[in-house]
Amino acid sequence: MRRNLLIVFISISMILLAGTKPAAVAEETPGLDVKIGQMIMIGFRGLAISDDHAVVRDIRERHIGGVVLFDYDVPTRTYGRNIASVKQLEALTSSLQRQATIPLFIAVDQEGGKISRLKEKNGFPPTVSQKRLGMRDDLKKTSQQAEVTAKTLAALGVNVNFVPVVDLDRNPDSPIIGKLERSFSPDPNVVTRHALAVIDAHRRYGVLTAPKHFPGHGSAAGDTHEGFVDVTGQWSAVELEPFRNLIRQGKADMIMTAHIFNGKLDPVWPATLSAETLSGLLRKDMGYDGVVISDDMQMKAIASRYGLKTAIAQAILAGVDILLFANNSVYEEDIAARAVTTIRTLVEKGDIPRDRIDASYRRIMKLKERLRKP
Repeated sequence: MRRNLLIVFISISMILLAGTKPAAVAEETPGLDVKIGQMIMIGFRGLAISDDHAVVRDIRERHIGGVVLFDYDVPTRTYGRNIASVKQLEALTSSLQRQATIPLFIAVDQEGGKISRLKEKNGFPPTVSQKRLGMRDDLKKTSQQAEVTAKTLAALGVNVNFVPVVDLDRNPDSPIIGKLERSFSPDPNVVTRHALAVIDAHRRYGVLTAPKHFPGHGSAAGDTHEGFVDVTGQWSAVELEPFRNLIRQGKADMIMTAHIFNGKLDPVWPATLSAETLSGLLRKDMGYDGVVISDDMQMKAIASRYGLKTAIAQAILAGVDILLFANNSVYEEDIAARAVTTIRTLVEKGDIPRDRIDASYRRIMKLKERLRKP
């Protein structure tokens, strides 16, 4: 009898144990270095990469989250930096992704017209500027060009296009917006309609976009590549409208900041470094909770006025999630290493809260979930 009871007890125990399988082992939580690395996007030199290439070390050892590609190298004034042909570019992006354990953002500025990294002379489809599209005001035409661009980028392994420019064409003599025909129109409604057409076309092919340059660069008389630019006297709140419209419709994958100084929004810091502009206006007032990416942190509007430590700390505290170092105003091969070390030191000293890094990492990874797997 006792033996039978023991058998019954063991049998019941086995049934109960079988019904309470241990929970699946959770994925290992990424360390601080991984989270910091994902907040860095850099430019580099080379039409191809090898195992000893600097960008490969940055991807493998520093876990950088993205790269930006150019056809022209500004410091050396030569073409053939990263983009030379269709076949070459496809091979390059594939090689880059193979180095990464977390999919990379691979970005370009393919706006159309003068701002096109993929040029017709190298075998890529022809484009026209956003201004010409806006003047024609034919949404079908805008959508068609954007669809050709997005389809091309997707086939080449480029998954982020820094478009559309949603700055209003308020100053036709602006050296960096108006004169380069980068704005659709001075009318925020025209800009919004065409921006939506561009974004929707890119989304159909799985290419992310980044409306730019928040909170509006179109009234600027100067170029932030070259130095300090103050728009306080020219800027108007109407320049926010395209951003506001895109946010309301859920069409902003990323938003790129401007380095302009706008005393109406912040009497101390330029927009990229301004908590009042990014955390206050963009996130709190306008309700944006997506990824904020800086314009190039090596542009003189930032680099000539602030040290690297100050610029990085202030940008992150302001609300920037991805720090872009295009490496094409100056070339600093070690910029990723320096940026990662700087951020880690700031976190360890308590100057940047750890949860601020966590918040950026969550936003970045949520967006990366939308990347199509190669």
